[in-house]
Amino acid sequence: MSKCADEHQVKEKLGQLRCHFTWQLLIEDSEVSDLEERISEEIQFLETSYNAGIHNLLAYVKHLQGKNEDALECLKEGENLCQRDQADEPDVRSLVTWGNYAWVYYHMGRWEDTQKYLDKVQEICKRFEDSSCYRVECPEMDCVEGWALLKCGGKHYEQAKACFEKALEADPENPEFNTGYAIVTYRLDYSARCDICDGFSLAPLRKAISLNPQDGYLKALLALKLQDVGEEAEGEKYLEEALSHGSSQTYVFRHAAKFYRRQGRIDEALTYLKKALKATPKSAFLHHQMGLCYRKQMMQIKNSTNWQPREQSRRDEDRLIRLAIFHFEYAVKLKPTFEMAYIDLARTYIHVGDHDKAEDIFQKVLGITPSQEYTLQSIHFYYAQFLQFQKKSEVEAISHYLKAIKIECESFSKDKSINAVKQLALKKLKRNESDPEGLSLLGLVHKLKGELEEA
Repeated sequence: MSKCADEHQVKEKLGQLRCHFTWQLLIEDSEVSDLEERISEEIQFLETSYNAGIHNLLAYVKHLQGKNEDALECLKEGENLCQRDQADEPDVRSLVTWGNYAWVYYHMGRWEDTQKYLDKVQEICKRFEDSSCYRVECPEMDCVEGWALLKCGGKHYEQAKACFEKALEADPENPEFNTGYAIVTYRLDYSARCDICDGFSLAPLRKAISLNPQDGYLKALLALKLQDVGEEAEGEKYLEEALSHGSSQTYVFRHAAKFYRRQGRIDEALTYLKKALKATPKSAFLHHQMGLCYRKQMMQIKNSTNWQPREQSRRDEDRLIRLAIFHFEYAVKLKPTFEMAYIDLARTYIHVGDHDKAEDIFQKVLGITPSQEYTLQSIHFYYAQFLQFQKKSEVEAISHYLKAIKIECESFSKDKSINAVKQLALKKLKRNESDPEGLSLLGLVHKLKGELEEA
């Protein structure tokens, strides 16, 4: 048999494996650095018993960067964790690690090592009835796949949810499966409709906590979700428990800061953010949150002085604006696909009257393909606001409001865009009650609101 035929057979076997190389993890080149940083932070600071898979994901990211020797070191660490955690159980999760080994060695041209790991996978697969030569169908594998998809960003959340749901069908009381499911539903509560009043994740979070009572990270997420749905007092109780547990404190601090910022307790929020930043100084999330806090303080000064600050207040305001801009800019430097940080940066430049800079930033973020539809709606909505109120271009503003409206996703930005179009249509009709564009736009608004007679 020719070498080409041999390689084709090996590639066919590799394609049957369940591992990071076959799970269609869609990671843009611009996302790799930030993903690597977030994985490294999680390994170091997130205290969980479910961390063998994260070393496998790091190995895959190293491979994407062409660092296959580093990838092998990560896989060795993951393999050691599997052996430690599953000494008396079938080493089914080792199949993921061995599958990744086989793929890395294949890309390195080390055929004997590739075959060695394919053989190891095949040997384990023989123990399971519901399996092929190189593939096992079982809830543990579904769970590992779910974690990998969850870590790789919003465009994978629905797939991750499906993986955890499939695992839970087989074992509904499994603490790890429930943890993964709770986290992904929490994320989807924000991304599916971008409506923070949606509370679908409340029940999964409560169940996951009942099975993992010492998990401070889960309690911090539940605290934020309860705050979303107007149960802030209960949320604060869970947050205090999370802060007292001592587990995953760097991550708990992040969510505590967000909780207190939304309460208006900005100084407390900044205290927790600074603590978290000491541990993870390259966190784009934390720098974005810092920027939001400083901008909030700046707005508090404006409101307290009726937007006419005196000399000291103006100096404080200028300092806070500079700090907000610094952190927003650092966030997008660390994560070039961080759409909301771009929007907040542009809006901050609008506050200081630098419209050219704001325009440049909006053009950058308009060039990004967001992972979530509601994010694209937000981009078009805030750019339309800028065009309408700063650039005084109603025609262009309407164009972007309509782009936000046409996206099939219910969100805050879509509702605001519909109302903005309604106001602009009424303005046109006030000038000329027969204005065809005004009538057309108003008809569209009525149609979108289900007011068919008016439409």
